[in-house]
Amino acid sequence: MLPHKRLILALALLALQAGAPHVRAQDEIKVGQFSLAQEGDTSMPDWEPLYFKKIPAHTAYSLVKSQDTVVVQAASNSAASGLTRKITIDPQQYPVIEWRWKVDNVIQKSDVRRKSGDDYAARIYITFAYDADKIGLGRKIKYKTAQLLFGNDTPAGALSYIWENKTTKDTLVDNPYTDFVKMIVVENSASPVGEWVTKQRNIYEDYRRAFGEEPPMISGIAIMTDTDNTGESAIAYYGDIVFKSR
Repeated sequence: MLPHKRLILALALLALQAGAPHVRAQDEIKVGQFSLAQEGDTSMPDWEPLYFKKIPAHTAYSLVKSQDTVVVQAASNSAASGLTRKITIDPQQYPVIEWRWKVDNVIQKSDVRRKSGDDYAARIYITFAYDADKIGLGRKIKYKTAQLLFGNDTPAGALSYIWENKTTKDTLVDNPYTDFVKMIVVENSASPVGEWVTKQRNIYEDYRRAFGEEPPMISGIAIMTDTDNTGESAIAYYGDIVFKSR
């Protein structure tokens, strides 16, 4: 089980570090160009693994072909880990994220409101940098406390788009471990299993809905398939991920 403090620490590892790349003005930013990789490659440029010290079993990420396109396969068996990329993006300039994903199965015991059910066949995290001018007083106090524990790179918050089981699509809920993370159900058991699904979300609008404030700069992105809380197994696939100006 992932304790509250370790989840915040995990988010801190996603936050922007000194020297992380800024992007030039363009119509779109391709943050996950997995299709340009070679099947079987052991590394993915610009992406790095995220492990949790007290979870010995890690989700296995590999580059495989699906419909003649290279994608990331995530295989998890009572395990948890992620893949992260640090990047600075202005959500006002690039408010839309688009991605493709597929799952072979949903997690039967996943539950957005319980720590014991905090497992999802697929999820995408977007983390946000701290900006004192865009954080309300209550969240600012909480952030300062977290910063004392985890350092200056602690993110101000995160959105997590999840493939859950039984919860209605577009449900917004606090992560059961911390309200630093707001989860949005974008797929559930009614979504097609074994088929590719293309998703678009307006990150700018989702952040305002989730936190009631203007979003600060995006500091990172992560993909994650985890099954450590429920003890189940899941296989998911992630295609290219793009931020768009509209």
